[in-house]
Amino acid sequence: MSLNDKKKLVEVAKIVCRELRKNSTKAERIFWEQVRNRRFCGKKFYRQYPIFHDITGKETFFIADFFCFEEKLIVELDGKYHQYRLKEDEERIKILNHLELSVIRFTNDEIENDLESVLLKLGKHLLGSMGLKNNH
Repeated sequence: MSLNDKKKLVEVAKIVCRELRKNSTKAERIFWEQVRNRRFCGKKFYRQYPIFHDITGKETFFIADFFCFEEKLIVELDGKYHQYRLKEDEERIKILNHLELSVIRFTNDEIENDLESVLLKLGKHLLGSMGLKNNH
């Protein structure tokens, strides 16, 4: 099956995102409870959201842990797995930045053990970007 067909690619992304939502980590569930339904700074967040691009020459996608469309902000929660994917994560961030999306990362440990600091950092980031938009 070729994934060059946009419809097929979208279907694959939907299936993968659904599975990731069903199998959320503890940190993802904690964070989701804080940001869902515009609970945080009045912003709409989506979880396990596909970001499509063709920068590498073929249509593909990344799945953002959490995505705030109106702020063009991706929130990534990193478990131990990401310690071994630093180069891949760096490349991914370059592509996402090229798409004019910003990425903020937190570790699962930060979410589970210091949620207040995480929310404070996220709030500062959101308020800072809202201030920039209001000045233009």
